[in-house]
Amino acid sequence: MRRVRAALTPALVSALVSALVSGCGLSSGSPMADDVRPGTVGRGEPLAGARLTVTSKSFTENLVLGAMMGIAFQAAGAEVVDRTGIQGSIGPREAVRKGEADAMYEYTGTAWITYQGNSEPLADAQAQWRAVRDADLGNGLTWLPQSRLDNTYALAMNRSLYEEYDTDTLSEVAALGTAVPGAVTLCVEGEFANRADGLPGMQKAYGMNVPASRITQMDTGIIYTEAAKGRCTYGEVYTTDGRIPSMDLVVMADDRKFFPHYNAAPEINSRTLEKWPAIADVLAPVTERLDNAVARELNARVDVDGEDPHQVALEWMKEQGFVR
Repeated sequence: MRRVRAALTPALVSALVSALVSGCGLSSGSPMADDVRPGTVGRGEPLAGARLTVTSKSFTENLVLGAMMGIAFQAAGAEVVDRTGIQGSIGPREAVRKGEADAMYEYTGTAWITYQGNSEPLADAQAQWRAVRDADLGNGLTWLPQSRLDNTYALAMNRSLYEEYDTDTLSEVAALGTAVPGAVTLCVEGEFANRADGLPGMQKAYGMNVPASRITQMDTGIIYTEAAKGRCTYGEVYTTDGRIPSMDLVVMADDRKFFPHYNAAPEINSRTLEKWPAIADVLAPVTERLDNAVARELNARVDVDGEDPHQVALEWMKEQGFVR
């Protein structure tokens, strides 16, 4: 899974962390050895002399973001240890919290709901980031400003059905289901079908009434294929998935802002940031450039075209002029 959504008790977190940290190779890592020099990032090499460990989760997008972070640090003069690709969400976060790693890109919604134990997301993305930042300061973690990259849930449909039904928002999907019974069929994951912040909550928030006979549960990858073929009118997707553009799917806007925000932002070990405050300036331009369109493009290069996540990140950093 790319994220854990259920809130965890402190005891359960402790147990899971012990198992994950002992089994995920957090005591090892390999050096990032990219031949990069400062571009618009890292001028003056303000991180010269630093030895920084970068970590990430194991899904495509977070691997790419972790590579971007490490490449930026190298351009700024740091020696970088690569510990990206840790399974799950808890392991890499705990590595940063404990100082076994120094930095990663994390998602605000994951922190707010999963790590910090809140059950209700905040509707305003910036307010949620501030709440997450404030709560984690006491955990020895500092959140730098977030990106516009918001990897949350959505419904999407293929182009021909979009032209037939002309829906752009979830409110219009609900209205279609009322006006044309049987027009709305859904392909969703089992977890999404049963979570309060998934299908049940979405139907309640938008006044949808899609009967169970028109809802099919399936694995994530199959959903994209079925939606692209029109075998279901709408499929549950992640908003930054590279298969959205590659399969020409049209995403419905969450016009009532029901789904949590999952904005990517640098999460830094506070002691590391105190020692190397230039980290904030080094990462700021990269984070500012990230949005859903960029993520979809880069994710597609990995998931659709089969490219290496680190190489995709490196090429993008050079294309943007961040490094040379």
